[in-house]
Amino acid sequence: MALTATPEIYTQTIILLGAAVVAAPIFKRIGLGTVLGYLAAGVTLGPLLGVVNNGESILHFAELGIVFLLFIVGLEMKPSRLWSMRRDILGLGSAQVVSCGLVLSFFALLVAPNFNMAIVAGFGLALSSTAFVLQTLESRNDVNTSYGQKTFSVLLFQDLAIIPLLAIVPLLSSSGEMGADWPAFWIGLSAIGVVIFAGQYLLNPLLGVIARTGANEAMLATALFVVFGSALLMQSVGLSMALGSFLAGVLLAESSYRVELEANIEPFRGILLGLFFMAVGLSLDINVLLENWLAIIGFVLIAMVVKAIIIYLACRVFSASHSESTRTSAILSQHGEFGFVLFASATSIGVLDNQTSSFLVAMVVLSMILTPLSVWLGNKLLETNPVLDEPDEDFKGAQSPVLMIGFSRMGQVAAQALLASGEDVTVIDNNPKVIKQAATFGFRIYFGNGSRKEVLISAGILQAKLVCIATHTPEITNRIVDMIASEFPDKAMYVRAYDRAHTIQLMDKNVKYHIRETFDSALSLGGEMLRGLGHEPDEVSEILENVRRMDHDRLMVQYREGMYAGMDILHTRPTVQPEPLVKPQHPATALDERSIEVLEEDNIKDKAKESTPAQ
Repeated sequence: MALTATPEIYTQTIILLGAAVVAAPIFKRIGLGTVLGYLAAGVTLGPLLGVVNNGESILHFAELGIVFLLFIVGLEMKPSRLWSMRRDILGLGSAQVVSCGLVLSFFALLVAPNFNMAIVAGFGLALSSTAFVLQTLESRNDVNTSYGQKTFSVLLFQDLAIIPLLAIVPLLSSSGEMGADWPAFWIGLSAIGVVIFAGQYLLNPLLGVIARTGANEAMLATALFVVFGSALLMQSVGLSMALGSFLAGVLLAESSYRVELEANIEPFRGILLGLFFMAVGLSLDINVLLENWLAIIGFVLIAMVVKAIIIYLACRVFSASHSESTRTSAILSQHGEFGFVLFASATSIGVLDNQTSSFLVAMVVLSMILTPLSVWLGNKLLETNPVLDEPDEDFKGAQSPVLMIGFSRMGQVAAQALLASGEDVTVIDNNPKVIKQAATFGFRIYFGNGSRKEVLISAGILQAKLVCIATHTPEITNRIVDMIASEFPDKAMYVRAYDRAHTIQLMDKNVKYHIRETFDSALSLGGEMLRGLGHEPDEVSEILENVRRMDHDRLMVQYREGMYAGMDILHTRPTVQPEPLVKPQHPATALDERSIEVLEEDNIKDKAKESTPAQ
């Protein structure tokens, strides 16, 4: 039997995936980050071994990873969040990008053959690595420190700055027309208007229709359609694909479906970004590296020192302390992955040649490798002052301290207590009708499947102090409880128990607090009836406390011996057995355990159909 030749694209895809599986965990384990792992894999497979030889075509496809990344960035750009961080984002962020870009462009002009190349090189090197820096902050638990906030604000502005930088690059091309192309301008402006109109008036209704069908694959297809559709529309009129995806993300930042969209896009973003970094490594010119390695090291050290000094001065101008300024400048001194995007774009239209692009990419890679050393040096320059590094509890960018899964009747009332005390709460629910009704009362509620790990991460479970699970059915509640106990064991869970049987199930699970939905309300009703019958308030309180104590004792007996134990603890009235008004036609049959279970299951199904709007 003759073997069929495997197409080269399949072979190379398997090779790249295998390299990612090996390189990313190794580099993350040794503290260099997955980005460097992907780059190292690309360099090894391409320039060094020659196993994969079509780096340019792979790079063109892998740029979709940047499209997805900017869509995720757009989803985080809530107007309220931007407004609360406006001083650091617009002030400190713009000061860092502009000042570093101009100064580094001046240094680049000393060796670059023309002004356009120097501008691209200077502003590309002015950008830091969002992925690398955030990973470093999280590993050191510094995200919520004061310097961590300033660092995040600068990175946020850099993420925004890549959009106009990508738009400016074509203007620097010597082959392009520098005159104003007014028809193209108006077409581009119209395309932006179409994206804004669709995002404002069409996307949310479309997502609502899809969500009501309950088809998860349709929601995934919708998320991909939104990203690709907006990106391709911008590209068709001569603008950046990244601009289209970013606009779509911003327009959906306040949507109830944002969490679900982010969870669906995240896996694609991660793998395509990894492919992008590998493609960058594949496209490196190894001869340039070998011939200029000494110059590359020298330029990297100069650029990092210059960048650190400028960032330190900018922080001081914006009233940051010496400690904050030093730490921020040390962690942001490297160059970032958006430089790859800018250099690749400039190379594709002739602003940079391949040799210069490879030189600059090598500088970015080396600066990332030196980042741990830069952070260590920054710490050494500081005097010990632990007060300055305490987490800031007023960090506006942090997620809510309470994550509520399921906006049931009980969840709505519990949320009222939290909001009345000034505590913020993030609510996710997968019922579009509940979301629509709750929104009319001003609740911040997002669409999402609370049994999915990636949805909970997007909703902020990592930052939440506790999790409230108030879903309708015991099966779903148990599934969520088990998943959180396995994936996030440090999170305290407060759970709505459906009934007595469900309460006993929860007693075997790692939950901090659980309560039956109707128990306290039923006791209150019984107490009011006793008062209506003339019983004294003290007597009523004593009776209710006795019932509560006996119920707890019976519950513990049932937990140890089974659901049908503890009957002797119940208050019963074993007096006269009433005679039936009509003689039964058939002999009575005692209910066995299975019959009782069937009746209880029917009762659960009937209750689950109930739907009460948020009040």
